[in-house]
Amino acid sequence: MSLTYTIKNQQGQYFITCTVNQWVDVFTRNEYKEILLDSLRHCQKEKGLNIYAWVLMSNHIHLIVSSRQGNLSDIIRDFKKFTSTKIVEAIGANTKESRKRWLLWLLSQKDKTVFWQESYHGEEIISQQFFFPAVLLLQGLCGIRLNPSVKYNPPEIVKYHSCFQKPMQINALTDPTNFSLNR
Repeated sequence: MSLTYTIKNQQGQYFITCTVNQWVDVFTRNEYKEILLDSLRHCQKEKGLNIYAWVLMSNHIHLIVSSRQGNLSDIIRDFKKFTSTKIVEAIGANTKESRKRWLLWLLSQKDKTVFWQESYHGEEIISQQFFFPAVLLLQGLCGIRLNPSVKYNPPEIVKYHSCFQKPMQINALTDPTNFSLNR
């Protein structure tokens, strides 16, 4: 299968969307969200992943990322492989997961479990004119999750995105105002 979106410039900055197979709402449980965030933290610390902005939705994640070392494609591949294994294990082991059988059934294809869709939507950010609208898009997605008419937004909602945070939730995230196109 040909992938429409590929990372051609491994040192570039990309807007990436990773989607759960079948668009299953897995990230409605904090346990699964934390596995994903721990993996992103590991990728930052050990693999050189820069995360400029991010938002986690119920069945996908949007990221603006680049790599300080190595291939960005390899980092995304490893991130998806690790989170796939760990989240599926957590679903199977979660005695309080009321949707366990249904989730595992939806995520199964033939004789294996497939957590993430095979490809991911990745578009290179080649100018500040693209970068800042992408950040605003992510902030707009955060706005979907944060209702401005409510004075108090519960921490479990506010916690799973980088909007309005300084420094951003996942350690070592880069401030988008310091964006540069150094190649």
